[in-house]
Amino acid sequence: MNLAILFALGICTGLLAGLFGLGGGILIVPLLNFWGFPVVTAAATSLIGVFLTALSGTIRYSWTKQLNWRNALQIALFGVPAVQIGAWLARHIPDSALAISFSLLLLGAIYLMGLRKTLIDTEIFASLLDSDSPDILVKNQTRSRWDFAKIGSLGGAIAGLFGIGGGIVMVPLQVLLLGESIASAVPTTLAAVTAIAASGLAQYAWNGNVLWIPGVCIGCGGILGVQLGTRLLPHLSATLINTLFRLILFVLSLYMMRQGLVSAIV
Repeated sequence: MNLAILFALGICTGLLAGLFGLGGGILIVPLLNFWGFPVVTAAATSLIGVFLTALSGTIRYSWTKQLNWRNALQIALFGVPAVQIGAWLARHIPDSALAISFSLLLLGAIYLMGLRKTLIDTEIFASLLDSDSPDILVKNQTRSRWDFAKIGSLGGAIAGLFGIGGGIVMVPLQVLLLGESIASAVPTTLAAVTAIAASGLAQYAWNGNVLWIPGVCIGCGGILGVQLGTRLLPHLSATLINTLFRLILFVLSLYMMRQGLVSAIV
């Protein structure tokens, strides 16, 4: 593919990621598959963009002292080995099954977007309560190692299997299990994803699944696109953004399901 097209693809996915608050990997994988790349290659190459974007965000949050390094390291501790398992599974699962699974993940993402909105609304409501009122966000005040293990393991496995950041599940789980706010969960997730994506990328690279030049072009475009998206976000309706992105995810889900079923039949 033309490198300029790949860079433009990165800008588009980064723009959408900045607008909709999800990693570009969930968009990059279907688009690369549309251009003829096998799902496992698309997932491997997508991790380059995921890593570069997460690293950029981590540096930014570190400078502004909004990053909880302790939580990020505990999540990454479990996420790094889990991403290895996910990447290993991706190489041993038929492309058709991987495409169908990714389609189901996109449908799950639509649900999780609704859950995330509910959590944000709940958080805003909780902030209006008196200080003596119980925190309705905190499901369990005790932050056990088991909670971090569940967050890191699930996020890492999804990142390795599908080439996405895993933040789509790690952010809501931090709110539900750790009682974190959305504002603190996002920087923590980005820092953990940086290590998780690097680990998964190393596994895929070892097995020759990564297309480095296309991945770097997409990743660099994604960094630029994210900056554009975050600046455009305040000027758009939140309802419009959520409706549009759910529609995009649904269309991509149908496409990946079709690809998987056609591949399975053939």
